Amino acid sequence: MPKRNGRVKTATVLTARRVCAVALLVTVFGSAVGWAQIGTELLPSRQVRNDLSEADRLRVKRVTQPTADFSAPEPFEAMSAGATTSRKKINRDAFSHFSSNLSFADQERFKLGNALFRKLWVTSPASTAASDGLGPLFNARACQSCHIKDGRGHPPEGDRDATSMFLRLAVPPRTAEQRAAHEDRSVLLFPEPAYGTQFQDLAIPGVPSEGRMVIEYAEEHVTLGDGTIVSLRRPSYSVADLAYGPMRDDVQFSPRVAPQMPGLGLIEQIATADILSGADPDDANGDGISGRPSWLRDAGSGQLLLGRFGWKASNPSVKAQSAGAFAGDIGISNPLVPVHHGDCTAAQTACLEAATGVQTSLGDTEAPDPVLGLVTFYSQNLAVPARRNVGDPKVLSGKQIFYALGCVSCHRPKYVTSRQAPGKALRFQLIWPYSDFLLHDMGKGLADGMTAGDASGKEWRTPPLWGIGLTQTVSGHTFFLHDGRARNLTEAILWHGGEAQSARDGFANLEAVDRLALIAFLESL
Repeated sequence: MPKRNGRVKTATVLTARRVCAVALLVTVFGSAVGWAQIGTELLPSRQVRNDLSEADRLRVKRVTQPTADFSAPEPFEAMSAGATTSRKKINRDAFSHFSSNLSFADQERFKLGNALFRKLWVTSPASTAASDGLGPLFNARACQSCHIKDGRGHPPEGDRDATSMFLRLAVPPRTAEQRAAHEDRSVLLFPEPAYGTQFQDLAIPGVPSEGRMVIEYAEEHVTLGDGTIVSLRRPSYSVADLAYGPMRDDVQFSPRVAPQMPGLGLIEQIATADILSGADPDDANGDGISGRPSWLRDAGSGQLLLGRFGWKASNPSVKAQSAGAFAGDIGISNPLVPVHHGDCTAAQTACLEAATGVQTSLGDTEAPDPVLGLVTFYSQNLAVPARRNVGDPKVLSGKQIFYALGCVSCHRPKYVTSRQAPGKALRFQLIWPYSDFLLHDMGKGLADGMTAGDASGKEWRTPPLWGIGLTQTVSGHTFFLHDGRARNLTEAILWHGGEAQSARDGFANLEAVDRLALIAFLESL
């Protein structure tokens, strides 16, 4: 990348180089990756969309090409989520509106799902029979408790609790059988024997909670190219007040904050072929970016499905993500995870002996259908807000820098959703999530050391960026990354490493005016 006095040149003199970079990105996004060996199966790691006519295919290819013109907004760019985009007033409820093109009947389903998403579950037995079954161990009493205002969670800060953040637990496989299950994608991770797969700091009366999460921060100073000093905080995680004995010596901790909710249904309807077209696991083109798909074994059909949800792409669908959260976060069994005592282990006898909330007159789980289905529908149809200031010269300059630094190699700007989407509102929409939904090595600094399916201890799924500029408005904070360590967008970028090291270093060497322009672009999303 061209430099002047050790710093990257300003946006106004990089246009020619950026056009070349865009041409390279087009090649990356269209590259074939051949075949992937999984167990005894040969799985094609590139597919062809079967929902489009030839005319549609050419049209989609044209509108999803990365732009090379930064003089004005692209057509429909302000409508981040196509016709589903919310144009309502920007305030704390900005993430809580339904898709703008939802039918009247579906709006009713959305509102029912919203009520269930907000519902506080209670201890069994209770007079409110349809609401009992909480825990016995849990991290929250409602979905909304973690996804506050349908927004981003946060680490405990000051007098705030840890409700919207938890520790994922795992231990490495030890036996040949465990290793085979992991390689087959039948098991993503193995639970800590006494504490399970999720550290739960809350419990119903009569059942000891597992303990409490401890976070310690060390400040580290980074000097940017123009001499600006930025302080980053490096977290370390441990547990205290353990109620069920010590954990295994090789236990792995992975801190997770709740992600924001808008746009999930549209992500679900991005064609698998379009996501796989960006995969380059062996870095065949030599650009230093090696996005890999996350493959998951469906317990019912045995088929391999593409993971696209969760910090490590550990869930293939919104329904699977919702079911796992019901069971793990709240301790509520459901049709996909029919475990009535949640994440209890054999070492937690009081937990296993507690009453469940199953009401046989309603179904055979604590959240039988239609509860899971309605919550899923609600989650699928939360609208992404329209962008702000999309034509502002500073925002356009920041967008150009975003492309020039190579950020779009992972934060892929746009897609057109499937023509075969089950919900009409989500069908054939031009959307701008800014993610490739693949796994990337983000370097030692962000590594959690936990292997989860295809994701290594240094790999994370590229999170979508739409709505990121409204975090303060909706959630009341600006904590970013998987564990909220970054206190603003500048810190979040400076934590990037591994495959993103070059882009991170490019940002660090920008002149202040260009750094501010890039942040202005991100805040417009």
